Amino acid sequence: MSTRVLRWVVGLGAVAAMVWYGKEALRKAPVAVRLTAVEVGTVESTVTNSRAGTVRARRRVSLSPEASGRVVSVPHAAGERVITGELLVRLDDALPAALLAQAERQAEAAQAQRDQACVHARRTERELARNRVLASEQLISDDLLDRLESAHEAALAACTTAQAQALAAESAIQVTRAELEKTQLFAPFDGVLALVAVEEGEWVTPAPPLMPVPAAIDLIDTNSIYISAPMDEVDSAVIHAGQLVRVTLDPYPHRSFAGRVGRVAPFVLDYEAQNRTVEIEVELTDATFAAELLPGTSADVEVILEQVEGVPRLPAACLMEGGRVLMLANGYLEEREVQVGLRNWDWVEVTSGLQPGEQVVSSLGQAAVQAGALAVEEGGGISSDAAALELAP
Repeated sequence: MSTRVLRWVVGLGAVAAMVWYGKEALRKAPVAVRLTAVEVGTVESTVTNSRAGTVRARRRVSLSPEASGRVVSVPHAAGERVITGELLVRLDDALPAALLAQAERQAEAAQAQRDQACVHARRTERELARNRVLASEQLISDDLLDRLESAHEAALAACTTAQAQALAAESAIQVTRAELEKTQLFAPFDGVLALVAVEEGEWVTPAPPLMPVPAAIDLIDTNSIYISAPMDEVDSAVIHAGQLVRVTLDPYPHRSFAGRVGRVAPFVLDYEAQNRTVEIEVELTDATFAAELLPGTSADVEVILEQVEGVPRLPAACLMEGGRVLMLANGYLEEREVQVGLRNWDWVEVTSGLQPGEQVVSSLGQAAVQAGALAVEEGGGISSDAAALELAP
């Protein structure tokens, strides 16, 4: 055999040996795993909204003057707080005020005519009564008595007509006063002005029927804030009023707020056939904080269906299919079956199979982490027993 061939054979043998020893080293290299201790704590069974919920106000109204006219006063700006009955917008009221004064004068005249006509009717009644006595004694003719009765009937009719005219004049006053009141817009309840869309000098016109027109004022009652959230229809049977709720809001990251289910809709929304939901209304426990929320803000809710306290629990990520966990014993990973109770995305209640303080593997995402694998805790050294097993032929 030539020297060159011998060198090639030796080289290939060395490469093969390196590959074999590398595989053996890789096969027997322990995998580093994270361990998490079983602890005592609280576990909840919860359901969450299927889409983002929304902060809403039970009382929120869009207001506009009922009459056409030029705006002469807008005493408040958007963002200001107003109380019930406070003036929001006033239109030029010169014409309706003049019409009201005219109606009041006409009513006074109608009342005077009524009084005069009815006084005359009472006088004719007395005169008719005296003449009937005279007629019974044959002191006046029947023709005269007939004329007196006719005159009295005419006077009564005139009195009745005058009374009706006086009432009509009073009604005219009410009509013109109502028209005058339409020139002023008042707050129907205490709240905050979310929008003021009119300015002094602007001409406003009420919206025609069935033709929406942007409102002049948007008023929100901040004491009626709640959260509306869509829940999956499959959860509708387990949600009911009074249940505790945990709320998270985008403007307040890393915080949660307590609340309760105030109402569950009596029907399922089927706008989307593949995503049917039932709406729930959540009242926040802290009413002062709720009053500061802006309607329209997105919110997520988590309805707490059941809760147990002071029970052994482990992170949900540590539990494998079939109610099994991995544990590190004598340098190897071994499976243990456990019985579980309540569970959610974060925690699982352990009813049997584990005791508080025992450690389970939490780094299950690695392919090498499986029962029977040689392992070592992250940050720790391999045990002497495991080392002896590794060195065994």
